[in-house]
Amino acid sequence: MMDKALKITPEATTGKKIPGLDPLGLRADFPILSTLVHEKWPLVYLDNAATTQRPRQVIDSMVDVYETKNANVHRGIHWLSEQSTNLYEEARNKVSKFINAADSREIIFTRGTTEGINLVARSWGDANIRAGDEILLTEMEHHANIVPWQQLAERTGAIIRWLPITDEGHLALDNLESYLGPRTRLLAVTEISNVLGTINPVAELIERAHAQGILVLLDAAQSVAHRGVDVRQLGADFVVFGGHKMLGPTGIGVLYGRSKLLKAMPPFIGGGGMIRRVRKDGFEPADLPLKFEAGTPPIVEAIGLGVAIDYLDRVGLPAIHQYEQMLTTRAHEVLQAVGDVRIIGPSPRDKIGIVSFVMRGIHAHDIAQILDRYGIAVRAGHHCTMPLHKRLGLTATTRASFYFYNTLDEIDKLGTALEETKKIFRRR
Repeated sequence: MMDKALKITPEATTGKKIPGLDPLGLRADFPILSTLVHEKWPLVYLDNAATTQRPRQVIDSMVDVYETKNANVHRGIHWLSEQSTNLYEEARNKVSKFINAADSREIIFTRGTTEGINLVARSWGDANIRAGDEILLTEMEHHANIVPWQQLAERTGAIIRWLPITDEGHLALDNLESYLGPRTRLLAVTEISNVLGTINPVAELIERAHAQGILVLLDAAQSVAHRGVDVRQLGADFVVFGGHKMLGPTGIGVLYGRSKLLKAMPPFIGGGGMIRRVRKDGFEPADLPLKFEAGTPPIVEAIGLGVAIDYLDRVGLPAIHQYEQMLTTRAHEVLQAVGDVRIIGPSPRDKIGIVSFVMRGIHAHDIAQILDRYGIAVRAGHHCTMPLHKRLGLTATTRASFYFYNTLDEIDKLGTALEETKKIFRRR
């Protein structure tokens, strides 16, 4: 009965082309999108803010490295190690070009966004933050851009301050100058909220912070694969992001830092690879970037990230952003038509492809569980943003997040499944 009411059929999904982007053609590159969920429903993957899927090109490149080029990097003088090292450093060059860094040595490979923030907090923070200094965060930050600074404050006696948000999900910038005081040392801010989808005016924030001599760390986890990041144009001091949210593997991330800052920072982790010389009475660290890449790095993951960047370059970030706006606009229209739905965050023109919502009388976990019955994958909970949800007066939201391989038909299926969700709870 529920299957009939839902009117979702296992036929191929349809998409709409925009100049330079063919979602149906691109879907063929993603093997997982042909998966049948519960052995019946075509996968409708709307959890891209948590992690994106990987195209066949990335998967194949990693398999090829393991099968034909697998060796440790930088330390071997044999042919296989040279092949692996060349591919690893080529990936670093691709990242550098992708974000327009001045020098590839400003690119530090990490395990992810979280490790990049922790590296800055431990290395730059411990060396520069003192009791009474202030670190400015915003109410929409992910826990990964909160907890490391709270830990730093516990170690040093620094003070955490919070830039508020408006009810519409924008940063409240009218009184920004009152938060950028003489003791403020760092502004750590997300470019795009992982819950609200809000696109923050980070260029303005960086400019105004720098005018007061304040450094800025930019969390670009939700922006780098949707709108791109030009670190030189922005003038950011530190930028962090992870590979798995941009078609790449898990276990690989990037910390960009201005060369002058990175050179002055002490190493974060000690061990092999990050040293120039070790004596019984001490050590000398290696030059950038190896100074911050102790131990065996995520070699194959970095190479896979490089191939993911190749793929994004071919598709084109402007086309991706334009298409996502179309999907997001449709999602707003569909959810509003369902009724009893409150969309959290700004209008589609001010956000990327993230639509978080609540339904009257139905918990987010129940919504996600029912949607899963029909092969629709969304995220439910606080999305690692407890302070944001508390500010909004909520304990949990349901989040649908899109990427260029999603289609308008999938958005419509989401709306139909939410209608069915309402019927189920009405019968109860």
